[in-house]
Amino acid sequence: MNKGLHAIENASRDEIVALQTERLKWTLNHVYTNVPHYRAKFDTAGVCPDDFRELADLARFPFSTKQDLRDNYPYGLFAVPRQEVVRLHASSGTTGKPAVVAYTQKDIDTWANLIARSIHAAGGRKGDIVHVAYGYGLFTGGLGAHYGAERLGCTVVPMSGGQTEKQVQLICDFQPTIIMVTPSYMLNIADEFRRQGIDPRSAKLRIGIHGAEPWTDAMRGEIENTFGIDAIDIYGLSEVIGPGVASECVESKDGPVIWEDHFYPEVINPETGEVLPEGSKGELVFTSLTKEAMPVVRYRTRDLTALLPPSARSMRRIGKITGRSDDMLIIRGVNVFPSQIEELILKQPRLAPHYVIELSRDGHLDSLKIKVEMKPEFQFTSGPEKEFVAHDLKHHIKSYIGISARIEVVELGSVERSLGKALRVIDKRAL
Repeated sequence: MNKGLHAIENASRDEIVALQTERLKWTLNHVYTNVPHYRAKFDTAGVCPDDFRELADLARFPFSTKQDLRDNYPYGLFAVPRQEVVRLHASSGTTGKPAVVAYTQKDIDTWANLIARSIHAAGGRKGDIVHVAYGYGLFTGGLGAHYGAERLGCTVVPMSGGQTEKQVQLICDFQPTIIMVTPSYMLNIADEFRRQGIDPRSAKLRIGIHGAEPWTDAMRGEIENTFGIDAIDIYGLSEVIGPGVASECVESKDGPVIWEDHFYPEVINPETGEVLPEGSKGELVFTSLTKEAMPVVRYRTRDLTALLPPSARSMRRIGKITGRSDDMLIIRGVNVFPSQIEELILKQPRLAPHYVIELSRDGHLDSLKIKVEMKPEFQFTSGPEKEFVAHDLKHHIKSYIGISARIEVVELGSVERSLGKALRVIDKRAL
């Protein structure tokens, strides 16, 4: 048994299953009684809360999606009177109305406790200084991290995203031991350290807690080697609660542990909806177990991963998110995820982790171009050497993914830097 952990983190599988079953019964009754949308969906599917007796019965209930949130914008999925809602957030999106999510005071407390648990699992402790560089506002990242760090007893620096020069100044001056930020922006901060002539390892940072976008183990290695820290993966999404649905443990770093006392996970075949056995790769689905204001039942995250057995905690883990079922690129008939290309870029010792994938049409055929940068120490590499690096990356993409790509090695700083989630793909085929 791991000392210093909440009892549920050391609970037996039987104890976890019993708690999940009890809380799922409550959730299904809560939404059926209080949310007309769920009542109509259950009735159409021919199920009611009394049909749920054990965890396997959840597969009989219908899925929910982000479109359900948009169709019921803004308040249609609330399971409590609006007057009991103390906080509203909205998920990011490029088109249409945002997906609104709501919290009672109890929900806010639950969320803060889960983030505190996540920071503790990452190695953080009371008294640490936490630099929060996730965006504040409607995005759940900044405020979620903020409240959780305070709940753990940490000192919070609420920097938010952007103002990269100031980020470096405050990291140097305030000497935080933990930073919470997207992995892509962490690398942007690293570039700014170097631009100012400061060694990133000179910072007092000990832990980086990174989420809000898929990232590879190769990028983890890049961050850890650059800053000399432990880079920890935190997972969440606004519709389920925000960051803190799952988080890695510093002692294992083998995939985010799902806090199964608050969220019931499933992995399904994204095409058929069939529930897949543990270890199979598919689409991650969550049902909230304790949310009051806006529970979700079998919410399709679109994230592709696998459920893994417990390791450092008694709860199951998820593997690295390899992509999303709705951002998979189909290029000349080949299924491609940006994370596959990223992994190959990061295996090239002279290439920086900044890149953009451009898709266009060349007649009737898809055309793929990848813009990449050399690392700062190789920025004055000669033309022939750059051509060699580009050819090597092109060869690996063709060998491992099965598509041809045009590689363009651009000047340092040419790839637009992200202040939050990185824009990795520009698809001009539909324009």
